[in-house]
Amino acid sequence: MKDKNIYVCGIGPGAEEQMTIEVRKTLEECDTIVGYTVYLDLLPEELKSKEFLTTPMRKEEDRCRMAFEEAMKGKKVALISSGDAGIYGMASLMFEIGKDYPEVNINILSGVTAASSGAAVLGAPINHDFCVISLSDLLTPSEKIEKRLRAAAMGDFAIVLYNPSSHRRKDYLKKACEILLEELKPDTVCGYVQNIGRMGLNVKTMTLGELKDEEVDMFTTVFIGNSSTKLVDGKMISPRGYIIGR
Repeated sequence: MKDKNIYVCGIGPGAEEQMTIEVRKTLEECDTIVGYTVYLDLLPEELKSKEFLTTPMRKEEDRCRMAFEEAMKGKKVALISSGDAGIYGMASLMFEIGKDYPEVNINILSGVTAASSGAAVLGAPINHDFCVISLSDLLTPSEKIEKRLRAAAMGDFAIVLYNPSSHRRKDYLKKACEILLEELKPDTVCGYVQNIGRMGLNVKTMTLGELKDEEVDMFTTVFIGNSSTKLVDGKMISPRGYIIGR
């Protein structure tokens, strides 16, 4: 029986009230919280008396090993990700590295990912079949990303785009839109939410043709509708197909 534990927690989009009760309670009970600095800064003030350990961006493996080493000392440790740790988060890497620490039990605690928190701000843009695609090519070849975009467009999925921009590349979104426009109509309803659950919230709807020329940042989540998506009182809606009034 493993007696050492790490809790891999998704803290949601940022606002304290959007963190699950399970995650909040676990963080309160932990001795040490490990995470990227930006995410540690989002935690409620009451948790900032905990021991915080961090590494810079692109040092994810180091961060994971740091969490395991603290757990090996007998501490109750949480490793945090924004959103959900199992959706573009640290969960899979923890399991891969965890093979080197067989004494430690890995517990995954789900959080609210940007696809659902951003959708709630826009209305109901993913209320039917949808897919989520990250435009970051740091860990995924650009050719594979392009293939997935084309497949999603051909399947008439509502699409959520993560990482639509970066400090290094500002043209991710423009290129993605150009690929999608090979299959989708320019008047396809789209929208984006910037800084979900944080200061500086920015929400906007537009067509796919207009989205191509929008400037977004790495804290923006983009929503592209399917062929049935429409605007209703300014809200982006992808209908389930109910026959209303019958």
